[in-house]
Amino acid sequence: MDDDIQLDVTGPVLVVGGYGTVGGELSRLAGAGWPLLLTGRTPERGRALAEEVGAEVRRWDLGDPEPFSAKVRAVISTVNDPDDRVLLAAIRGGVPYVDLTRWTARVQRATAVAAVAPPRAPVLLSSSWMGGVTGLVAAALAAELGGASGVEIAIRYDLKDRAGADSVEFMDRLGLDYEVTEGGRRRMVMPLSGAGQVVIGGHRTKVARIDTPEQFTLPLVLGVDTAVTRIGFSANASTSALLAVRRTGFFRWGRGDRFTSVRRSMLYAPGEGGSALVRIDVRGRSGERRTATVSDPAGQAHLTAVGGLLGLRRVLGEDGAPVPRGVAFPEMTPAPQDVLAALEEAGVKVEVA
Repeated sequence: MDDDIQLDVTGPVLVVGGYGTVGGELSRLAGAGWPLLLTGRTPERGRALAEEVGAEVRRWDLGDPEPFSAKVRAVISTVNDPDDRVLLAAIRGGVPYVDLTRWTARVQRATAVAAVAPPRAPVLLSSSWMGGVTGLVAAALAAELGGASGVEIAIRYDLKDRAGADSVEFMDRLGLDYEVTEGGRRRMVMPLSGAGQVVIGGHRTKVARIDTPEQFTLPLVLGVDTAVTRIGFSANASTSALLAVRRTGFFRWGRGDRFTSVRRSMLYAPGEGGSALVRIDVRGRSGERRTATVSDPAGQAHLTAVGGLLGLRRVLGEDGAPVPRGVAFPEMTPAPQDVLAALEEAGVKVEVA
């Protein structure tokens, strides 16, 4: 039997994974504006948070075939949805949907799923880095410049920050080449190639290529001829060690399920808290440039949750913009001029130079 999610414009917002690391941050942010329904595999873990934000909590294990049913005003997914179970349930029910957790191939697949089963409500695939924040800021800078020809993003991943187990899923993709657009041409590149140094929020950071969805969506939406995302870690030695492992070929021959725990253990050692730092460089069509440094002292999970909050406002029409049905990406924001102010209001600092 299929899951049954139906639209109820007076119902709660369904937060799938609503008491996880990112889901908990999102629930605290969203609970001030809407009633919430939190789901996950073990509802007992979410009871305290549900009481804190005045939410209901129920079990929905995406790996368990038992069907789930609910009447809600919107769905936002903060966990992996490998079989498109949440996506399909939202589409069938005509319920506005936001997704924060898909890597590029899964974003592409979700777009294809929505083409086969056209949505009757907005479907926002907001999985570019930090819940779509990178795409939103890139769109805002592009609007200031009157259009963009290139976007380069550099991420400083704080190893001391809190993190959920899914936060290092990208380690499973480091053995897979991926497609980028550079100079107007598409080509395949290797993860962790193109290493270099960049200053992010005053920190000189060693960075290298990583597969992220905005490198797929930015050329489509903004028409840029170059879109590049690189990542580095708060300890440059960790980045250097990862690059050394890559040179051994481990991410090629060790990419099967047998080595999953080994790959993820290289980076998954969550701490008590850190900050999120991202640098976004946008080149205008006339050659003029803008650089934004996005920082969130509350950490990476909070910044991702802020991206999710802005996505919810968008699909529910609470940002004042029309709500078209069908698939959209973050950088398709109807009001790019309001993005930076919305981030600042949520406690995220954005410095533009």
